[in-house]
Amino acid sequence: MFAKRGWDTAIIALTIVVLIVASGTVDNFASSQNFGFLVLDLLPIALVALPMTYIIVTGEIDLSVASTLGLSSAVMGSLWNAGLSIETIIPLCLLLGAILGAVNGLFVTVLGLPSLAVTIGTLALYRGLAFVVLGDGAVADFPAVYTDWVTGGSPIPNVLYLIIVLAIAFGLVLHATPIGRNLYAVGASEQAARFAGVRPGRTKFWLYVVSGAVAGLAGVLWTLRYSSARADNGAGLELAVVAAVLLGGVSIFGGRGTLPGVLAGVVLLASLQNALRLSDVSNEALNVVTGALLIISVLAPNAVQKLIQRRHRLLLPERTNAS
Repeated sequence: MFAKRGWDTAIIALTIVVLIVASGTVDNFASSQNFGFLVLDLLPIALVALPMTYIIVTGEIDLSVASTLGLSSAVMGSLWNAGLSIETIIPLCLLLGAILGAVNGLFVTVLGLPSLAVTIGTLALYRGLAFVVLGDGAVADFPAVYTDWVTGGSPIPNVLYLIIVLAIAFGLVLHATPIGRNLYAVGASEQAARFAGVRPGRTKFWLYVVSGAVAGLAGVLWTLRYSSARADNGAGLELAVVAAVLLGGVSIFGGRGTLPGVLAGVVLLASLQNALRLSDVSNEALNVVTGALLIISVLAPNAVQKLIQRRHRLLLPERTNAS
């Protein structure tokens, strides 16, 4: 528990330091216009990271989220071309995402296949279906009232309110309800959780459904932000999402992690990428930074935890003798 809180605090402090340093050293980083761009950049990462936190806490993973986003965007463009109203298309895209998530959940919980292998497979499958639906082209000219809402709002972008509401909801469920305690129990020991009355298979299945629905929503918002539905929208996003979640202190082995830490990880990752882009750093270098953070986020928390456990073991005889 101490290690978990210590890592969360360290990430939050590091995020504040990065924001202060970038504001003082990178031109236009602290401008209101760039703040809007930063929020729009972190929007898909933050959204998809919310259910991804739940899934990784239970010891599983979902690498198909970016492809679900892309397929949602492609279907959105295809339905718009077919003449459906945007009010009909949006719930259909959310339903599509939920169905794609349910497919992942069935493979993992019913067939008992490893989530890593399953979602790598559906990563390729869903992206391929996106190109089947829409091809290499793009669909634009979505209603201005929706595109303006996603990109508008000053000084606080409109979509930031959506992120805040969803983050509070996901945080309350994880940290203040029996559902959240069950997720930690499943991640810590699936067998022990089953003895305690938790049904790990059902729990994980619904997590994948929620993850798919949120990825579908991210596809809708991505499309409206750029006013462009494309099959390759969101390509590579899963790397940033997993990096942000692990950087925020969620254990890749399950059972540990907090949502405030994950949100700090999202802001830290998005701020670094934003500052590097403003400094004319290439996209290839950004991928290197993201990959390095992913490795650090896996190694560092475990190293810190082992150091703390070793310190406790060393201090235990002294405390026993003193008592």
